[in-house]
Amino acid sequence: MNSSFLHAVQLVTAREIQARLRSKAFVVSAAILLVVVVASIVIGGIVGKATADDTTPVAVVDGVSLESTDAFDVTPTRTVAQAERLVRDGEVDAAIVPSDDALGYSVVGLEDTPTDVVSALSVTPSVELLDPGSLSAGLVSAIGIMFGVVFFASAVTFGSSIAQSVVEEKSTRVVEILMAAIPARALLAGKVLGNSIMAFAQIVAIAIAGVVALAVTGQDNLFTLLGPSVLWFVGFFAIGFVLIASLFAASAVLVSRQEDVGSVTMPVMMLVMIPYILIVVAADDPTIVGIMSYVPFSAPIGMPMRIFLGTAEWWEPILSLLVVAASVVVVVVVGARIYENALLRTGGRVKLTEALRG
Repeated sequence: MNSSFLHAVQLVTAREIQARLRSKAFVVSAAILLVVVVASIVIGGIVGKATADDTTPVAVVDGVSLESTDAFDVTPTRTVAQAERLVRDGEVDAAIVPSDDALGYSVVGLEDTPTDVVSALSVTPSVELLDPGSLSAGLVSAIGIMFGVVFFASAVTFGSSIAQSVVEEKSTRVVEILMAAIPARALLAGKVLGNSIMAFAQIVAIAIAGVVALAVTGQDNLFTLLGPSVLWFVGFFAIGFVLIASLFAASAVLVSRQEDVGSVTMPVMMLVMIPYILIVVAADDPTIVGIMSYVPFSAPIGMPMRIFLGTAEWWEPILSLLVVAASVVVVVVVGARIYENALLRTGGRVKLTEALRG
């Protein structure tokens, strides 16, 4: 690989990065994705804190002894009459007053039985957890959807940009001028590299913003759980996106009109969409997530999910990453051949077999 080829790749890479930064659509979509991720974390933290701090206001008459008052916002009163007055005025939901029964107290409500107070006062048996480290299905689904949305949105955004750029250069015949100065493989490498750098930068920005949001909202436990899986997600995305970008470029080069881009890139779009759908509907299914963690198109979602769940052995992420890297090499070689053979062919749609044969 000579210096002129590397210089050409560098020029195309810089051009692609500048084009993305100048695009208002890209800047807006990237900002929206970042805001959505941060907002979901902040809202989740607020809701969780509100649920944890949700206590029932009650009046408790002096002399009443309760085993625990964690579930109540207690207003102490001296007499039963004072407690009942607070209930009538709506300042408390119920009053706990002395009683001659076995418990030593009774509950006074206004119109309906204060079931939340009664439930909180009920005797709670001791609980033994057979699997104390397990996570709730809701949390698992939420984390899976987060990984899926970020991966899907970034892959589609930058992949579509590559496809549109390739077809635009063919339809305007700008590519003929470019080919006179640089080889086709350098043009493809620069496009893939430039968009991969921008996609990776966006993922890193989202990861940093998510970490900051978790720290600010006090969700330290979730930060500890998510840390390793987020790092692996960034690593998998950095390699996996090269595969997706190469497929988008190789697909788009088969046509010369923007109207035909959707038809040739639909198979690639499906390869990106299927992992997103699977992780949304089956994030807590170990069999499906296990298979996804070794398929090149879904490994950037599946393996980080297994790391988050704690079901992956230490060597499995490394093996999965090697599988993705090997797939990238194969796709880049084949994609480069298609791109080089079909780039200067304008007019009708180029058949895939013809592009492969040259």
